[in-house]
Amino acid sequence: MSLVIDAQGLRKEFTVRVKAGRLRRRKRVVTAVDGVDLRVDRGEMLGYIGPNGAGKSTTLKMLTGVLTPSAGEVRVCGLRPVAERTRLALGVGVVFGQRSQLWWDLPLRDSFDLLRHVYRVPADAHAARLRRCRGLLDLDGFLDTPVRQLSLGQRMRGELTAALLHGPQVLFLDEPTIGLDVVSKQAVRDFLAELGRAGDTTLVLTTHDLADIERLCRRLVVIDHGRVVHDGTIADLHGRYGSRRLVVAELDAPLATPPVLPGAPLARVETDGRRLVYALESAGVAQVVSGLAGLATLRDISVVEPDIEEVVARLYRAAVPVR
Repeated sequence: MSLVIDAQGLRKEFTVRVKAGRLRRRKRVVTAVDGVDLRVDRGEMLGYIGPNGAGKSTTLKMLTGVLTPSAGEVRVCGLRPVAERTRLALGVGVVFGQRSQLWWDLPLRDSFDLLRHVYRVPADAHAARLRRCRGLLDLDGFLDTPVRQLSLGQRMRGELTAALLHGPQVLFLDEPTIGLDVVSKQAVRDFLAELGRAGDTTLVLTTHDLADIERLCRRLVVIDHGRVVHDGTIADLHGRYGSRRLVVAELDAPLATPPVLPGAPLARVETDGRRLVYALESAGVAQVVSGLAGLATLRDISVVEPDIEEVVARLYRAAVPVR
């Protein structure tokens, strides 16, 4: 697969003025991004997350040519984002949760038509992409509604469509589901999942909603204080920070001694011994269930997936940069 994003040693510094007495101020250099290496293949779906102020949005702005890096090398779609920003605009789409690329007083349909002319998209290609988005995002009910009258969920569906009508190679998404209700979030996630399955658009997603990451991205890059502290799969993250799937067994009656199961240590005992919680390490679910069934009468059994938010919180506390 070919690289669509290739960043090496990416760094961004800002000079700020801070108080140094009642009347004096002094300059201080703040490093927002500190030596980030990032390589993304064509068609990949990448989650890029971190706490507030970690450097996520600054990284995206350097990748899209909005900000000039203080140091490092970066190519997006084979282009230098700042020096070749106009050409790069034809190859990338951007959706920021709190910013709009739609014309506020025009019907949504007219915004899409204007964007066709801005990007000089052939009419047949534009019509085909719009038809696909209309079907997947259910746009027909509000295509003729002025943007200012759209709900937040409707507007976000419009923003996604607007970002894709020129056929970008890369779609940068910064908090695309922020403020959306449950139904609108699901519609956006389903659309992005379908886009990812098609494999012709690379997605880079930054968000504080980790459910977006879990449902959409196989690879996760975590940044903290401007440095990458994890780059791998979500499963790698769980393995590195000790989270495990749990098997919760509800018993008809408590046992004098909870069973010891190879490969599945007992995590805790609840409700006076009637609920046993085992952590899956080397053992599988079927192995745990068969082991318990031979020793106790089971009322119910369930599998609890690890909570990624808790895992990421542990990672932030550790904050060991990947070099």
